[in-house]
Amino acid sequence: MGAPIDMWATLVTVLQVAAAAALLGTAGWLLPRREKLGSAAQPLLAALGITAFWALAVVALGAVDAGTQMFLSLSYLAWFWALYRLFAHDGRHETVRPIRTVIWALAFVEMLQFGLLALAARFGGLPGAPQMIFDLAMSFRLLCTVGALVLVHNLYVGASPAGRLSLRWPAAALACLWLYDLNFYTVAYLTGRVPETLSDLRGLVLIVMAVLLAIGAAQAGGELKLRASRSVAFQSFSLLLIGAYLVGMVVVAQGLAYVGSDFARLLQLGFLVAASVAALLVLPSRRLRGWIRVVLAKHLFQHRYDYRAEWLRFTETIARGGEQVTPLHERVVRAVADITDSPAGLLLTPGDDGSLCLDSRWQWPEIAVPGEALDATAARFFESQRFILDLDDVRDGRDAKGESGIVPAWLRENRRAWAMIPLLHYQRLVGVVVLARPSVARRLDWEDFDLLRVVGQQLASYLAEQAGQEALGEAHRFDEFNRRIAFVMHDIKNLASQLSLLARNAEKHAEKPEFRADMLVTLRNSSDKLNALLARLGRYGAVGVERPERIDAVECVSRVVRRYEAQHPVTLVEQQPSVVLGKADSLEQALVHLVQNAIDASEPEAPVLLSVRIEGLFCIVEVIDSGTGMSAEFIRSRLFKPFHSSKPGGFGIGAFEARELVRAMNGRLDVESREGIGTRFILRLPLDPAGLLEDNLAKDVA
Repeated sequence: MGAPIDMWATLVTVLQVAAAAALLGTAGWLLPRREKLGSAAQPLLAALGITAFWALAVVALGAVDAGTQMFLSLSYLAWFWALYRLFAHDGRHETVRPIRTVIWALAFVEMLQFGLLALAARFGGLPGAPQMIFDLAMSFRLLCTVGALVLVHNLYVGASPAGRLSLRWPAAALACLWLYDLNFYTVAYLTGRVPETLSDLRGLVLIVMAVLLAIGAAQAGGELKLRASRSVAFQSFSLLLIGAYLVGMVVVAQGLAYVGSDFARLLQLGFLVAASVAALLVLPSRRLRGWIRVVLAKHLFQHRYDYRAEWLRFTETIARGGEQVTPLHERVVRAVADITDSPAGLLLTPGDDGSLCLDSRWQWPEIAVPGEALDATAARFFESQRFILDLDDVRDGRDAKGESGIVPAWLRENRRAWAMIPLLHYQRLVGVVVLARPSVARRLDWEDFDLLRVVGQQLASYLAEQAGQEALGEAHRFDEFNRRIAFVMHDIKNLASQLSLLARNAEKHAEKPEFRADMLVTLRNSSDKLNALLARLGRYGAVGVERPERIDAVECVSRVVRRYEAQHPVTLVEQQPSVVLGKADSLEQALVHLVQNAIDASEPEAPVLLSVRIEGLFCIVEVIDSGTGMSAEFIRSRLFKPFHSSKPGGFGIGAFEARELVRAMNGRLDVESREGIGTRFILRLPLDPAGLLEDNLAKDVA
């Protein structure tokens, strides 16, 4: 058995000497070509030389000798230095500041090996001390190899495509070294002793490493330009955290084994279970991922945003097509929210009176938005100032441009509301996006403002273009409708004339009085209805109301209630005496449309509630149901658009006609709705000034 052992020992010695020769030969070959490696040349030459001396020390002193271990630690430190210089080769040290921090941390962990060597020399004779020092040394080496492999991964993947051609060989050499050492120290830690076979074969790994470095130097044809990719940095930092977590678990578990005496196994098991549960709860956390991204963007990169990546994502979000895609207005909110990692948002768009109303929601169904989300003063503020508003500034009492006076209570009180971004198209306000607070909150800075302004202008152009297309389509549909209605009116007028003639002839020629009476009633009713229809059709498009009259709003609403109470639970729950100026049949017709819509949207026994009250100089009539409700997108794009109906066979002009009738009386029709909860239509009609004066005088006399 002696001869094979001697032959193996000789082979191992030859392998180590060959490795030292290969390393020194590579260093000598690189010396005159060091300009190809730039600032990384000197650290690489030093690392090759120290590693060669370590290989010779293994032959001369043995692998476990203290001097050999010191050379091994020095070689690790040299390779860390070389790795850092490869990162900083293009001179952008500020761009790779966290890399320097990680390198220093790994170097500190490696320098702890010198302390362990001192402890071994002083306390090596104590029972159990050698094994404890050995386990600590292996744990520290595991941490160093994991961290180094993560950095090598980032070195290669984070480089530009041209830089990778030059970096692939040095990166492969370093990966070869530390992958082998990772397996070596893992086996050593698990078995509690040095794996001799793996230790003997390390010389072969060093030879492969030297060859790879020589090939890389021979093929290096240009500068090694690095591209600090945010996604790569995030992945690498995550891998580093996972590696540190695993090594930390090993170190703590081993420490518990030393201090736990009889309960060592129980303590180890409890710690491993608790650490695993904590990892399962924390690592998938969206908040943790957001924190990592914020930290990396703050410390790793010169700019917070990768503008190319942001613009590509923005374009993909807006230009996405297909049947299942969300409406454009929701994609507008998402495009802005993605920039700041906001989880939800709202889009407010101008109404007819200049105020801003809810247009669309994105992943924010729970927030209650009033019918008038922002008044006209707030809209003018955003339009004139082009001001991106951090709502936390308003809550903290800061007021740079008078913004505290335009933020409504519903935004102040909702702590989740975070920022407001105006969308401006040719100095005209197209909308305002309200963003929800991201999982890792931060203050908006100049980079946020610049990017959000540019994105806001681009989104405003998309919204303006869509509005123009919708207006053209609506004009085309109106033109088609007008052509058709002209024929309808002509036919109806002829029919009305014929029925009137028939009624007159029946008065003269009918022989039976009973038949004549019934026929007269029927014909006259038909004639009246057709003439009323013609009169109503003729009023479409007219401005204002002819001969406005004083209307008792309560009486008008009561007539509508009586009309429907036999077929559905319709109730007038509040009735404050109110007199408005307008036309009774117009107001009644508008209420008929709204009540009928409420009934159609409700369950058979679900009540529809109406109320009449006075609010300042206006009479407020509300129609409330607890039916299916409507989305903000439906209200914006379909509810008040003629020829869009959710009912089979419907014309889609009921809500449109109701709004036009109310507007003709100088009033306003608002709607608040939540899907699955119900809808509230609010008619705001001006009170009769004379009636108001009479009421005030009556109160004064009383």
